[in-house]
Amino acid sequence: MNVIEIEPDIWAVTRQGVTLARGHPDDHAAASGMVAWRAEEFLAGRALLRELLAEVVPQAADGRVSLGPNGKPFLADRPDIGVSVAHDEGHFAACVSLGRAVGIDIQQPVRDLDAGVIRRCVRHGLESLNLLPTDERSLEFAWIWTAQEACVKAEGSGLAGGPWTVDVGLKQTTGTWKGFEWRSLRERSDTPLSCAWEVA
Repeated sequence: MNVIEIEPDIWAVTRQGVTLARGHPDDHAAASGMVAWRAEEFLAGRALLRELLAEVVPQAADGRVSLGPNGKPFLADRPDIGVSVAHDEGHFAACVSLGRAVGIDIQQPVRDLDAGVIRRCVRHGLESLNLLPTDERSLEFAWIWTAQEACVKAEGSGLAGGPWTVDVGLKQTTGTWKGFEWRSLRERSDTPLSCAWEVA
């Protein structure tokens, strides 16, 4: 497992493809009412999270993972450990932090981007973004979106928190929003991947 230490006591890991790991009984129970493809994604994400926990906080790896009101996972018996999981089209990511809320997002570029979505999400560098070739524009927008989504996931508000309000400029790799810092892991991932964490 290639664990990325983003900051002291904040770790992330990614994987492409669904793992065939047996999985935790609690996770299987949580997935029991889901359609097959959703359950597969859910279980793969949970398995990756538990693998990361086993690597960095082994005593928490078998703990019960619950969901907050906006779907943010948390360790019911270890509120001092922040966790986050993301997946998109067979790409999975998980993040763990000691003592801070965290959020992670991974996103495959979308080729046919809606112009209204781009305008809503990109305030600085919109003209430059729109001048890029289609594939490059899609890739750059995915990087922007992962930073925005990681922030609202760290906050625990999800889409209700308005990820488009997180100010992320074209090619920007770090920033802050409310009480959170974020970083796009461009040097560590070919697939757009960003993490956000609560400022200590």
